[in-house]
Amino acid sequence: MSSLFDFEHELQPLERELESLRKRRDANGAEADQEERLKGAIDDRLREVYSRLTPWEKVQVARHRARPYTLDYLQLAFTDFVELHGDRAYADDRAIVGGPAVLDGYAMMVIGHQKGRDTRENVDRNFGMPHPEGYRKAERLMAQAERLKIPVVTFVDTPGANAGLMDEERGQAEAIASSISTMLALRVPTVAVVIGEGGSGGALAIAVADRLLMLEHSTFTVASPEAAAAILWRDSAMAPDAAASMRITAQDLYGMGLIDDIVPEPVGGAHRNVEAVAAEVGRAIRSSLDALDRLSVDDLMRQRYTKYRDIRFYGE
Repeated sequence: MSSLFDFEHELQPLERELESLRKRRDANGAEADQEERLKGAIDDRLREVYSRLTPWEKVQVARHRARPYTLDYLQLAFTDFVELHGDRAYADDRAIVGGPAVLDGYAMMVIGHQKGRDTRENVDRNFGMPHPEGYRKAERLMAQAERLKIPVVTFVDTPGANAGLMDEERGQAEAIASSISTMLALRVPTVAVVIGEGGSGGALAIAVADRLLMLEHSTFTVASPEAAAAILWRDSAMAPDAAASMRITAQDLYGMGLIDDIVPEPVGGAHRNVEAVAAEVGRAIRSSLDALDRLSVDDLMRQRYTKYRDIRFYGE
């Protein structure tokens, strides 16, 4: 039985019944019709539950450990990926991966945050929180894409940039600012996809694209709900209230005009059907690039400038 969130508790009896049925089917090969009926009932219940998720519940879905990460999308939706390493100045940061890849015959430079599945992988990937050298690697790959005249596609999924003393000593703030500046000035099309958590400047560093897309249950925020709750109410337990007031969901941001499109997820979230969401993301990226390819370089730069200059402050 798959791991369930608290808000999915009503699915537990159905999932247990399905698991039991599958074991019996393996033994005697029968009861296939009943299994299909149960799967349909679970999908119907999931569809209902996920249609009314609160912002805090979406935060939990965005953080699900089985949710596909950048390398999963590269494996499932792209071909011919060659990972490039290092910032040519200090080290290779494994919290950011990148390199050239091909999507439906279209060559591009793909860059993204990368988390780990277990404790060992998360330590190796620093829980998807890049150091300055990670952003400098991203910046190097963006510049290389511009020289090759191929588009840049980024996958955003980080709690935020690493905030340790050594990172600040190595110029974390400058690295993020420089990455943003470089991405805004690129003379090739750019597409960013928020696939999980879009946390603070650590996410923004590779997200200022011509087209900014978000998966249906992803989030994009200036600070985590826990951090915001600790600042506003001095109590991180108020995180659900902070999530509700911060407008961090894809639906909120699309309604404010801050993102360009929402990529639908399979019933029950991306973690329940990784292959399907990878195919959907691939189609969304290709559609965005096809539209951007119709623009001249001057029009592309003008449109990007206007897009970000037109962002306004929002208040109640």
